[in-house]
Amino acid sequence: MKIGMNLLLWTGGVTAEHFPLLGKLKAVGFDGVELPVFGGTPADYKPIRAELDKQGLKCTTVTILTKDTNAISPDAGTRQKALDWLKTVIEINHVLGAETVVGPYHSAIGEFSGSGPTADEKQRAADVLRPAAEFAKSANLTMAVEYLNRFECYLLTTAAQAVELVKMVDHPNLRAMYDTFHAHIEEKGQAAAVRTLAPVLAHVHISENDRGTPGTGQVDWDAAFSTLAEVGYDGWMTIEAFGRALPDLAAATKVWRDLFPTADEVYTKGFKFIKEQTSGASPRVG
Repeated sequence: MKIGMNLLLWTGGVTAEHFPLLGKLKAVGFDGVELPVFGGTPADYKPIRAELDKQGLKCTTVTILTKDTNAISPDAGTRQKALDWLKTVIEINHVLGAETVVGPYHSAIGEFSGSGPTADEKQRAADVLRPAAEFAKSANLTMAVEYLNRFECYLLTTAAQAVELVKMVDHPNLRAMYDTFHAHIEEKGQAAAVRTLAPVLAHVHISENDRGTPGTGQVDWDAAFSTLAEVGYDGWMTIEAFGRALPDLAAATKVWRDLFPTADEVYTKGFKFIKEQTSGASPRVG
């Protein structure tokens, strides 16, 4: 099991000014970081890769689709832009030496039709993700698609829907991920969500119900960690928290108030919390 920290707590685009932060995370004990990939070219990420290697940190990445790159759009040109962007993301991941690219890149975040997902929309998503997964294979990269809560998207909002899409894509490089925040909203229980995802589970976001410091809120952490142990999950556990430091990101994540005293608390206490939970986690019965 590897512990990571999502850098969206600080930035939507990592630059040299964030390199000292990487050192702080390494000193705490993190195995790696999760880098936002929301733009740029592969060449732009070469200095970041050099710094990661210098610090001895691995990485995963997170990306999204927008209205202009919506994989489920009825417009073929927009769907092609979605595939083109995902291929660029994969190339960036190759430069970074990333192990997994995660996120809700099945559809545009924050875009709604006014009704639930249609069979055509699910098929469009699968038809975009399948060639993307084949491209990812050449980069030795795993794609782990993320379901969100109903207030952020409508195509995938449950573990069962995520598994359904993975099966539709039917490619070994396309898997799914589990986020405790979204599961807290949409699922009947954390344990059931983990068990549903288990056959295709490739990544985990450790995120409190208020997006603050893990372990300080209402998420059923005992169920989450013990069931992850039960199903034999041994991949990345990445802390994902959001604050108000970046106005655009705060608006996108609907963070209107301070959820923690300092960012330092989130990653120091969050790391300790994961260590404590995983050292004592045992399979859950029932």
